[in-house]
Amino acid sequence: MNDLDISKELLAFIESSPSMFHSIATIQSYLSADGFEYLPEGKAWTLKKGGKYYTTRNHTSLIAFQIGKELSDYHFQMTAAHSDSPTYKIKSVATLEGPGEYIKLNVEAYGGMIDNTWFDRPLSVAGRVLVHDGSKLVNKLLYIDQDILMIPNLAIHFDRSINDGYKYNRAVDLCPLFSAGSMKKEAFDQMIADALGVRTDQIMGKDLFLVNRQKGVVWGYDQEFVSSPKLDDLQCAFVSLKAFMNVRNEKAVNVYCCFDNEEVGSNTKQGAMSTFLKDTLKRINGNLGFGNEDYYQAVARSFLVSCDNAHAVHPNRAQETDSTNCAYMNKGIVIKEAANQKYTTDAFSRSIFTQICKMADVPVQTFANRSDKAGGSTLGNLSNTQVSVNAVDIGLPQLAMHSSYETAGMKDTLYAIQALETYFQTNIQIQESEQVIFE
Repeated sequence: MNDLDISKELLAFIESSPSMFHSIATIQSYLSADGFEYLPEGKAWTLKKGGKYYTTRNHTSLIAFQIGKELSDYHFQMTAAHSDSPTYKIKSVATLEGPGEYIKLNVEAYGGMIDNTWFDRPLSVAGRVLVHDGSKLVNKLLYIDQDILMIPNLAIHFDRSINDGYKYNRAVDLCPLFSAGSMKKEAFDQMIADALGVRTDQIMGKDLFLVNRQKGVVWGYDQEFVSSPKLDDLQCAFVSLKAFMNVRNEKAVNVYCCFDNEEVGSNTKQGAMSTFLKDTLKRINGNLGFGNEDYYQAVARSFLVSCDNAHAVHPNRAQETDSTNCAYMNKGIVIKEAANQKYTTDAFSRSIFTQICKMADVPVQTFANRSDKAGGSTLGNLSNTQVSVNAVDIGLPQLAMHSSYETAGMKDTLYAIQALETYFQTNIQIQESEQVIFE
Protein backbone atom coordinates (compact mmCIF):
# COMPACT_ATOMS: atom_id res chain seq x y z
CA MET A 1 0.00 0.00 0.00
CA ASN A 2 1.48 3.35 -1.04
CA ASP A 3 0.28 6.96 -1.12
CA LEU A 4 -0.79 6.94 -4.76
CA ASP A 5 -2.64 3.61 -4.67
CA ILE A 6 -4.57 4.48 -1.52
CA SER A 7 -5.42 7.93 -2.91
CA LYS A 8 -6.85 6.34 -6.05
CA GLU A 9 -8.94 3.99 -3.93
CA LEU A 10 -10.15 6.97 -1.88
CA LEU A 11 -11.27 8.76 -5.06
CA ALA A 12 -13.10 5.64 -6.26
CA PHE A 13 -14.80 5.38 -2.85
CA ILE A 14 -15.96 9.00 -3.10
CA GLU A 15 -17.11 8.65 -6.72
CA SER A 16 -19.31 5.71 -5.71
CA SER A 17 -20.85 7.83 -2.92
CA PRO A 18 -22.71 10.77 -4.55
CA SER A 19 -25.18 11.02 -1.64
CA MET A 20 -25.26 9.94 1.99
CA PHE A 21 -27.43 6.98 0.92
CA HIS A 22 -24.77 5.91 -1.56
CA SER A 23 -22.00 6.48 1.02
CA ILE A 24 -23.54 3.92 3.32
CA ALA A 25 -24.21 1.51 0.44
CA THR A 26 -20.52 1.78 -0.51
CA ILE A 27 -19.42 1.10 3.07
CA GLN A 28 -21.81 -1.86 3.23
CA SER A 29 -20.22 -3.31 0.09
CA TYR A 30 -16.78 -3.12 1.73
CA LEU A 31 -18.03 -4.81 4.90
CA SER A 32 -20.04 -7.51 3.14
CA ALA A 33 -17.07 -8.42 0.95
CA ASP A 34 -15.01 -8.84 4.14
CA GLY A 35 -17.49 -11.22 5.77
CA PHE A 36 -19.38 -8.85 8.07
CA GLU A 37 -22.93 -9.97 8.88
CA TYR A 38 -25.78 -7.48 8.48
CA LEU A 39 -28.06 -7.11 11.53
CA PRO A 40 -31.35 -5.22 10.91
CA GLU A 41 -32.26 -3.03 13.88
CA GLY A 42 -35.82 -4.37 13.85
CA LYS A 43 -34.89 -8.03 14.33
CA ALA A 44 -33.33 -10.07 17.14
CA TRP A 45 -29.56 -10.27 17.15
CA THR A 46 -27.43 -13.32 17.88
CA LEU A 47 -23.81 -12.39 18.49
CA LYS A 48 -20.73 -14.41 19.32
CA LYS A 49 -17.20 -13.64 20.39
CA GLY A 50 -14.98 -13.25 17.38
CA GLY A 51 -17.91 -12.18 15.19
CA LYS A 52 -18.05 -9.26 12.72
CA TYR A 53 -21.33 -7.38 12.29
CA TYR A 54 -22.94 -4.14 11.13
CA THR A 55 -26.30 -2.42 11.35
CA THR A 56 -27.80 0.66 9.70
CA ARG A 57 -30.39 3.32 10.40
CA ASN A 58 -32.32 5.24 7.72
CA HIS A 59 -29.94 3.84 5.07
CA THR A 60 -27.69 6.84 5.87
CA SER A 61 -25.95 5.87 9.13
CA LEU A 62 -24.02 2.71 9.89
CA ILE A 63 -22.32 1.10 12.86
CA ALA A 64 -20.01 -1.89 12.40
CA PHE A 65 -18.30 -3.82 15.17
CA GLN A 66 -15.84 -6.64 15.70
CA ILE A 67 -16.11 -8.60 18.93
CA GLY A 68 -12.88 -9.83 20.47
CA LYS A 69 -12.46 -13.50 21.32
CA GLU A 70 -11.00 -12.89 24.80
CA LEU A 71 -13.48 -10.53 26.44
CA SER A 72 -13.64 -10.27 30.21
CA ASP A 73 -13.43 -6.71 31.53
CA TYR A 74 -14.11 -5.49 28.05
CA HIS A 75 -14.49 -2.01 26.56
CA PHE A 76 -15.28 -0.32 23.25
CA GLN A 77 -12.67 1.29 20.99
CA MET A 78 -14.59 3.46 18.54
CA THR A 79 -14.21 5.81 15.61
CA ALA A 80 -16.87 8.13 14.20
CA ALA A 81 -17.06 9.89 10.83
CA HIS A 82 -20.01 11.21 8.84
CA SER A 83 -21.65 10.24 5.55
CA ASP A 84 -23.05 13.61 4.46
CA SER A 85 -21.52 16.72 2.85
CA PRO A 86 -22.90 20.22 2.19
CA THR A 87 -25.07 20.41 -0.92
CA TYR A 88 -28.55 21.47 -2.02
CA LYS A 89 -31.64 19.36 -1.49
CA ILE A 90 -34.25 19.29 -4.22
CA LYS A 91 -37.69 20.22 -2.90
CA SER A 92 -40.54 17.74 -3.28
CA VAL A 93 -42.31 19.91 -5.86
CA ALA A 94 -39.13 20.23 -7.82
CA THR A 95 -39.69 22.22 -10.99
CA LEU A 96 -39.88 25.96 -11.57
CA GLU A 97 -41.17 27.33 -14.89
CA GLY A 98 -39.92 30.45 -16.64
CA PRO A 99 -38.93 32.95 -17.63
CA GLY A 100 -39.88 31.92 -21.15
CA GLU A 101 -39.61 28.17 -21.63
CA TYR A 102 -36.88 27.60 -19.04
CA ILE A 103 -37.36 24.73 -16.57
CA LYS A 104 -35.34 25.02 -13.34
CA LEU A 105 -35.20 23.07 -10.09
CA ASN A 106 -36.27 24.44 -6.73
CA VAL A 107 -33.58 23.68 -4.14
CA GLU A 108 -32.65 24.59 -0.58
CA ALA A 109 -29.34 24.53 1.24
CA TYR A 110 -28.25 21.40 3.09
CA GLY A 111 -25.42 22.52 5.36
CA GLY A 112 -23.10 25.50 5.09
CA MET A 113 -21.58 25.35 1.65
CA ILE A 114 -19.61 27.92 -0.35
CA ASP A 115 -22.33 28.90 -2.81
CA ASN A 116 -20.20 30.23 -5.65
CA THR A 117 -18.37 26.91 -6.05
CA TRP A 118 -21.57 25.35 -7.41
CA PHE A 119 -21.84 27.67 -10.41
CA ASP A 120 -20.93 26.94 -14.03
CA ARG A 121 -20.16 23.25 -13.69
CA PRO A 122 -22.07 20.10 -14.71
CA LEU A 123 -24.33 18.78 -11.96
CA SER A 124 -26.61 15.81 -11.43
CA VAL A 125 -28.88 14.42 -8.71
CA ALA A 126 -28.56 11.48 -6.31
CA GLY A 127 -30.34 10.12 -3.26
CA ARG A 128 -33.24 7.80 -2.60
CA VAL A 129 -36.76 7.39 -3.93
CA LEU A 130 -39.64 5.59 -2.21
CA VAL A 131 -41.64 3.61 -4.75
CA HIS A 132 -45.06 1.98 -4.33
CA ASP A 133 -44.83 -1.61 -5.53
CA GLY A 134 -47.98 -3.63 -4.95
CA SER A 135 -48.55 -3.70 -1.20
CA LYS A 136 -45.05 -2.43 -0.39
CA LEU A 137 -43.07 0.77 -0.27
CA VAL A 138 -39.62 0.06 -1.67
CA ASN A 139 -36.52 2.16 -1.01
CA LYS A 140 -34.48 2.66 -4.19
CA LEU A 141 -31.13 4.37 -4.68
CA LEU A 142 -30.99 6.88 -7.51
CA TYR A 143 -28.02 8.46 -9.25
CA ILE A 144 -28.47 10.02 -12.66
CA ASP A 145 -25.01 9.31 -14.06
CA GLN A 146 -25.20 12.12 -16.59
CA ASP A 147 -24.59 15.87 -16.76
CA ILE A 148 -28.17 17.15 -16.51
CA LEU A 149 -28.04 20.46 -14.61
CA MET A 150 -26.04 23.66 -14.32
CA ILE A 151 -26.30 26.82 -12.22
CA PRO A 152 -25.26 29.66 -14.55
CA ASN A 153 -23.57 32.79 -13.26
CA LEU A 154 -24.86 36.19 -14.31
CA ALA A 155 -22.58 37.75 -16.92
CA ILE A 156 -20.36 40.51 -15.55
CA HIS A 157 -21.91 42.92 -18.07
CA PHE A 158 -25.13 42.85 -16.03
CA ASP A 159 -23.39 43.34 -12.68
CA ARG A 160 -20.02 45.08 -12.76
CA SER A 161 -19.78 44.76 -8.96
CA ILE A 162 -19.84 40.95 -9.02
CA ASN A 163 -16.18 40.80 -7.93
CA ASP A 164 -16.73 43.27 -5.09
CA GLY A 165 -18.41 40.76 -2.80
CA TYR A 166 -21.80 39.93 -4.29
CA LYS A 167 -24.09 38.07 -1.87
CA TYR A 168 -25.96 35.26 -3.60
CA ASN A 169 -29.66 34.84 -2.92
CA ARG A 170 -30.24 31.10 -2.76
CA ALA A 171 -33.92 31.43 -3.70
CA VAL A 172 -33.03 33.40 -6.84
CA ASP A 173 -29.45 32.68 -7.92
CA LEU A 174 -29.05 29.00 -7.03
CA CYS A 175 -31.81 27.41 -9.13
CA PRO A 176 -30.23 24.81 -11.44
CA LEU A 177 -31.19 24.97 -15.11
CA PHE A 178 -32.80 21.74 -16.35
CA SER A 179 -34.20 22.65 -19.77
CA ALA A 180 -34.31 25.57 -22.21
CA GLY A 181 -37.64 24.47 -23.67
CA SER A 182 -37.31 21.02 -25.18
CA MET A 183 -38.83 19.48 -22.04
CA LYS A 184 -41.83 20.29 -19.87
CA LYS A 185 -41.99 20.45 -16.08
CA GLU A 186 -43.14 16.81 -15.84
CA ALA A 187 -39.88 15.68 -17.45
CA PHE A 188 -37.91 15.70 -14.18
CA ASP A 189 -40.17 13.16 -12.48
CA GLN A 190 -40.34 11.16 -15.70
CA MET A 191 -36.54 11.05 -15.81
CA ILE A 192 -36.50 9.63 -12.27
CA ALA A 193 -39.17 7.06 -13.11
CA ASP A 194 -37.33 5.98 -16.26
CA ALA A 195 -34.07 5.58 -14.34
CA LEU A 196 -35.79 3.34 -11.78
CA GLY A 197 -37.96 1.45 -14.25
CA VAL A 198 -41.24 2.54 -12.66
CA ARG A 199 -44.19 4.82 -13.45
CA THR A 200 -44.31 8.37 -12.12
CA ASP A 201 -47.46 7.58 -10.13
CA GLN A 202 -45.49 4.95 -8.21
CA ILE A 203 -43.11 7.58 -6.79
CA MET A 204 -44.25 8.32 -3.23
CA GLY A 205 -41.33 10.37 -1.91
CA LYS A 206 -37.83 11.57 -2.74
CA ASP A 207 -34.70 12.63 -0.85
CA LEU A 208 -32.57 13.95 -3.70
CA PHE A 209 -29.50 16.19 -3.65
CA LEU A 210 -27.31 18.00 -6.15
CA VAL A 211 -24.04 16.31 -7.10
CA ASN A 212 -20.91 17.97 -8.48
CA ARG A 213 -19.96 15.80 -11.45
CA GLN A 214 -16.30 16.84 -11.49
CA LYS A 215 -14.17 13.77 -10.83
CA GLY A 216 -11.50 13.59 -8.17
CA VAL A 217 -7.83 13.80 -9.16
CA VAL A 218 -4.33 13.41 -7.78
CA TRP A 219 -2.43 16.45 -8.99
CA GLY A 220 0.70 18.57 -8.74
CA TYR A 221 4.00 18.20 -10.58
CA ASP A 222 5.15 15.99 -7.70
CA GLN A 223 1.64 14.59 -7.10
CA GLU A 224 1.33 16.23 -3.69
CA PHE A 225 -2.41 16.89 -3.71
CA VAL A 226 -5.72 15.09 -3.97
CA SER A 227 -8.85 17.05 -4.91
CA SER A 228 -12.44 15.86 -5.03
CA PRO A 229 -15.96 16.63 -3.96
CA LYS A 230 -16.88 15.49 -0.44
CA LEU A 231 -13.41 15.09 1.09
CA ASP A 232 -15.17 16.43 4.18
CA ASP A 233 -15.92 13.89 5.47
CA LEU A 234 -15.67 10.89 3.16
CA GLN A 235 -11.89 10.96 3.48
CA CYS A 236 -12.22 10.23 7.19
CA ALA A 237 -15.05 7.75 6.61
CA PHE A 238 -12.73 5.91 4.23
CA VAL A 239 -9.56 5.88 6.33
CA SER A 240 -11.34 4.80 9.51
CA LEU A 241 -13.15 2.03 7.59
CA LYS A 242 -9.93 0.71 6.06
CA ALA A 243 -8.15 0.70 9.41
CA PHE A 244 -11.12 -0.92 11.16
CA MET A 245 -11.28 -3.75 8.63
CA ASN A 246 -7.53 -4.36 8.46
CA VAL A 247 -6.88 -5.29 12.11
CA ARG A 248 -8.44 -6.86 15.21
CA ASN A 249 -8.28 -6.46 18.99
CA GLU A 250 -9.28 -9.68 20.72
CA LYS A 251 -9.68 -8.06 24.15
CA ALA A 252 -12.13 -5.32 23.15
CA VAL A 253 -15.05 -4.53 20.87
CA ASN A 254 -13.86 -2.38 17.98
CA VAL A 255 -16.60 -0.10 16.64
CA TYR A 256 -16.80 1.89 13.39
CA CYS A 257 -19.49 4.59 13.16
CA CYS A 258 -20.55 6.64 10.17
CA PHE A 259 -23.36 9.06 11.06
CA ASP A 260 -25.61 11.16 8.86
CA ASN A 261 -26.67 14.80 9.24
CA GLU A 262 -23.47 16.17 10.77
CA GLU A 263 -23.68 19.10 8.37
CA VAL A 264 -27.11 20.11 9.70
CA GLY A 265 -26.55 19.61 13.42
CA SER A 266 -26.73 15.82 13.99
CA ASN A 267 -30.00 16.11 15.93
CA THR A 268 -31.90 13.45 13.97
CA LYS A 269 -32.78 9.81 14.54
CA GLN A 270 -29.71 8.83 12.51
CA GLY A 271 -27.37 11.61 13.65
CA ALA A 272 -24.54 11.53 16.17
CA MET A 273 -26.86 13.00 18.83
CA SER A 274 -29.39 10.19 18.37
CA THR A 275 -29.62 7.01 20.42
CA PHE A 276 -28.18 4.95 17.55
CA LEU A 277 -24.76 4.42 19.12
CA LYS A 278 -26.11 3.90 22.64
CA ASP A 279 -28.76 1.46 21.39
CA THR A 280 -26.16 -0.54 19.47
CA LEU A 281 -23.65 -0.72 22.32
CA LYS A 282 -26.33 -1.81 24.78
CA ARG A 283 -27.49 -4.54 22.42
CA ILE A 284 -23.93 -5.79 22.02
CA ASN A 285 -23.47 -5.84 25.79
CA GLY A 286 -26.73 -7.68 26.50
CA ASN A 287 -26.37 -10.12 23.64
CA LEU A 288 -22.98 -11.23 24.92
CA GLY A 289 -24.50 -12.06 28.30
CA PHE A 290 -23.33 -8.99 30.22
CA GLY A 291 -25.58 -6.97 32.55
CA ASN A 292 -26.32 -3.26 32.94
CA GLU A 293 -23.52 -2.77 35.44
CA ASP A 294 -21.08 -4.38 33.00
CA TYR A 295 -22.23 -1.94 30.31
CA TYR A 296 -21.60 1.15 32.44
CA GLN A 297 -18.17 -0.14 33.43
CA ALA A 298 -17.34 -0.91 29.79
CA VAL A 299 -18.32 2.61 28.70
CA ALA A 300 -16.17 4.11 31.46
CA ARG A 301 -13.18 2.22 30.05
CA SER A 302 -13.94 3.08 26.41
CA PHE A 303 -12.47 5.55 23.95
CA LEU A 304 -13.73 7.38 20.86
CA VAL A 305 -11.76 8.91 18.00
CA SER A 306 -13.99 11.45 16.26
CA CYS A 307 -12.72 11.75 12.67
CA ASP A 308 -13.74 14.88 10.77
CA ASN A 309 -11.43 16.85 8.51
CA ALA A 310 -9.50 19.89 9.70
CA HIS A 311 -8.51 23.21 8.15
CA ALA A 312 -5.05 23.47 6.62
CA VAL A 313 -3.24 26.81 6.52
CA HIS A 314 -4.39 28.58 3.35
CA PRO A 315 -1.51 29.55 1.03
CA ASN A 316 -3.04 32.98 0.32
CA ARG A 317 -4.79 33.66 3.64
CA ALA A 318 -2.51 32.28 6.34
CA GLN A 319 -3.61 35.05 8.71
CA GLU A 320 -7.02 33.37 9.10
CA THR A 321 -5.56 30.53 11.18
CA ASP A 322 -3.98 30.53 14.61
CA SER A 323 -0.30 31.42 14.51
CA THR A 324 0.91 28.41 16.53
CA ASN A 325 -1.91 25.84 16.52
CA CYS A 326 -2.18 25.32 12.77
CA ALA A 327 -1.86 22.44 10.34
CA TYR A 328 -0.32 21.83 6.93
CA MET A 329 -1.13 19.23 4.27
CA ASN A 330 1.11 16.15 4.06
CA LYS A 331 2.36 16.76 7.61
CA GLY A 332 0.19 14.20 9.39
CA ILE A 333 -2.95 13.86 11.45
CA VAL A 334 -4.47 16.92 13.12
CA ILE A 335 -5.67 16.86 16.73
CA LYS A 336 -8.37 19.50 17.12
CA GLU A 337 -8.87 21.43 20.36
CA ALA A 338 -11.31 24.09 21.59
CA ALA A 339 -11.71 25.60 25.05
CA ASN A 340 -15.48 25.77 24.53
CA GLN A 341 -15.48 21.97 24.08
CA LYS A 342 -16.93 22.08 20.56
CA TYR A 343 -14.07 19.62 20.13
CA THR A 344 -13.89 17.03 22.91
CA THR A 345 -10.12 16.77 23.04
CA ASP A 346 -8.58 17.32 26.47
CA ALA A 347 -5.11 16.63 27.83
CA PHE A 348 -6.03 13.05 28.72
CA SER A 349 -7.51 12.06 25.35
CA ARG A 350 -4.85 13.99 23.46
CA SER A 351 -2.12 12.09 25.31
CA ILE A 352 -3.67 8.73 24.48
CA PHE A 353 -3.97 9.47 20.77
CA THR A 354 -0.54 11.11 20.57
CA GLN A 355 0.96 7.93 22.01
CA ILE A 356 -0.92 5.86 19.41
CA CYS A 357 0.51 8.04 16.63
CA LYS A 358 3.99 7.71 18.12
CA MET A 359 3.61 3.92 18.10
CA ALA A 360 2.51 4.12 14.44
CA ASP A 361 5.34 6.52 13.54
CA VAL A 362 2.79 9.00 12.20
CA PRO A 363 3.33 12.78 12.59
CA VAL A 364 0.80 14.78 14.61
CA GLN A 365 -0.27 18.42 14.34
CA THR A 366 -2.57 20.61 16.43
CA PHE A 367 -5.43 22.82 15.28
CA ALA A 368 -7.21 25.45 17.34
CA ASN A 369 -9.27 28.34 16.03
CA ARG A 370 -7.89 31.84 16.14
CA SER A 371 -9.18 33.34 19.37
CA ASP A 372 -11.29 35.93 17.54
CA LYS A 373 -12.99 33.37 15.27
CA ALA A 374 -15.81 30.98 16.06
CA GLY A 375 -15.22 27.43 14.88
CA GLY A 376 -17.64 24.64 14.11
CA SER A 377 -18.49 21.57 16.10
CA THR A 378 -18.26 17.96 15.04
CA LEU A 379 -19.16 14.43 16.09
CA GLY A 380 -17.30 13.87 19.35
CA ASN A 381 -19.10 16.30 21.64
CA LEU A 382 -22.46 15.46 20.02
CA SER A 383 -22.24 11.67 20.36
CA ASN A 384 -21.05 12.16 23.94
CA THR A 385 -24.51 13.47 24.85
CA GLN A 386 -25.71 9.85 24.57
CA VAL A 387 -22.58 7.79 25.28
CA SER A 388 -20.15 9.69 27.50
CA VAL A 389 -16.62 8.43 26.91
CA ASN A 390 -13.13 9.82 26.72
CA ALA A 391 -12.80 11.18 23.18
CA VAL A 392 -10.38 12.98 20.90
CA ASP A 393 -11.28 14.98 17.79
CA ILE A 394 -8.96 14.48 14.85
CA GLY A 395 -8.99 15.18 11.12
CA LEU A 396 -6.90 15.41 8.00
CA PRO A 397 -5.80 18.89 6.89
CA GLN A 398 -7.60 20.24 3.83
CA LEU A 399 -8.23 23.43 1.90
CA ALA A 400 -11.57 24.85 0.73
CA MET A 401 -13.71 22.99 3.26
CA HIS A 402 -17.38 23.08 2.21
CA SER A 403 -16.52 24.00 -1.35
CA SER A 404 -18.08 21.72 -3.95
CA TYR A 405 -14.48 20.66 -4.73
CA GLU A 406 -11.94 20.37 -1.92
CA THR A 407 -8.19 19.73 -1.67
CA ALA A 408 -6.06 17.68 0.73
CA GLY A 409 -2.54 16.28 0.90
CA MET A 410 -1.88 12.94 -0.76
CA LYS A 411 0.29 11.58 2.07
CA ASP A 412 -2.23 12.16 4.85
CA THR A 413 -4.69 9.45 3.79
CA LEU A 414 -2.11 6.74 4.38
CA TYR A 415 -0.90 8.41 7.58
CA ALA A 416 -4.44 8.23 8.96
CA ILE A 417 -4.91 4.57 8.05
CA GLN A 418 -1.62 3.67 9.73
CA ALA A 419 -2.48 5.57 12.92
CA LEU A 420 -6.00 4.17 13.15
CA GLU A 421 -4.80 0.63 12.48
CA THR A 422 -2.50 1.01 15.47
CA TYR A 423 -5.41 2.40 17.48
CA PHE A 424 -7.73 -0.49 16.66
CA GLN A 425 -5.15 -3.23 17.25
CA THR A 426 -3.78 -1.79 20.51
CA ASN A 427 -5.68 -2.77 23.64
CA ILE A 428 -6.07 0.57 25.45
CA GLN A 429 -6.74 -0.04 29.14
CA ILE A 430 -8.09 3.08 30.84
CA GLN A 431 -7.93 2.58 34.59
CA GLU A 432 -9.82 4.34 37.37
CA SER A 433 -6.83 6.48 38.33
CA GLU A 434 -6.62 7.70 34.69
CA GLN A 435 -3.62 5.53 34.19
CA VAL A 436 -3.50 4.03 30.71
CA ILE A 437 -1.85 0.79 29.66
CA PHE A 438 -1.19 0.10 25.96
CA GLU A 439 -0.78 -3.55 25.02
